[in-house]
Amino acid sequence: MEKKSIETKRNTKSHLKTLTRNGRVKKLRTTRRVVKYGTAGFVRNIWLSIAATLVMTITLLILGLTVVANIVLSQTADSIRDKIDITIFFKPQTEDGILLEAKEIMAKDSNVKSVEIANSAEEYQRFLEENTDNEKLMEVLADEEMQEIMINTMQSTMRVKVKNVDNLDSVRNIVEDNELFKANLDSEKEPTYDVNRTEIATITSWANIAKNGGIILGIVFLVISILIIFNTIRMSIFSRREEIKMMKLVGADRHFIRGPFLVEARICGMISGFIASTIGYVGLIIFAPKVVNYGVDMSAITNIVQSEWIIAVYIAFITIGMIIGTFSAKLAIRKYLH
Repeated sequence: MEKKSIETKRNTKSHLKTLTRNGRVKKLRTTRRVVKYGTAGFVRNIWLSIAATLVMTITLLILGLTVVANIVLSQTADSIRDKIDITIFFKPQTEDGILLEAKEIMAKDSNVKSVEIANSAEEYQRFLEENTDNEKLMEVLADEEMQEIMINTMQSTMRVKVKNVDNLDSVRNIVEDNELFKANLDSEKEPTYDVNRTEIATITSWANIAKNGGIILGIVFLVISILIIFNTIRMSIFSRREEIKMMKLVGADRHFIRGPFLVEARICGMISGFIASTIGYVGLIIFAPKVVNYGVDMSAITNIVQSEWIIAVYIAFITIGMIIGTFSAKLAIRKYLH
């Protein structure tokens, strides 16, 4: 009896393993057929498939450009903020000791990042370096008497970089209230508090316009691509309605019937994601160096393009395309596949 029970258990285990193995083979075979029928459906409705792929590619490109524009413009504004310094003008020939004392006072402010000072002679040398290309001016300044006049009339300066350019109240208070500053400031030249503020405001507004405009355009094309894929799947369902009825009559499961339509939509998404990523990649390689010449900071984007992160970008675009395709197909299947 014991031998028979042991043998029965072995046979049962063997039978279960066989069923499991056959189930896996069946599932793999079914999946293969679903992919095959889905690919055939994509080819069968080739013109609708091309239209859906094209519109989805445009949608993904607009979404990608929106993200790139926001990153680039925000980074450009930040880089301009980092370069901004407030220039405070002292009287010509202000003593170095007074400039050093003023520097120590300014450096104590919590919003101040760095302070540089320059006396009249150093400012004159800076002026010469900035105008080396002006031959006529260099000829005039070659005269020693003219050099002496320039040095005697050149203001000493303090250049202050701050952590937050949107809040300069503490720096203003020092300049306007401190007795050392008040006694030695040049009355003819005001500190450059507002230089580059307009440029930063303009770039920030561009970033907002790019963001809002990109979102609106992205939504419009997203809706169009969903509608086109929806209609593509609907046409595919109508063209195969007799075949679908037969499959239901012979007991085909829901996965086998619905699967090909989902595969068809996902193929559109995969192709769209790949094309959009490639166009964006090539476009950035071509146009990024030209845009940089206009003072736009493209470093964050070029670092991604030139690294292994570009693979992640491709995967992200393809995944988004497949999600859009799957969502559109499910809407059509739910409505028309009865």
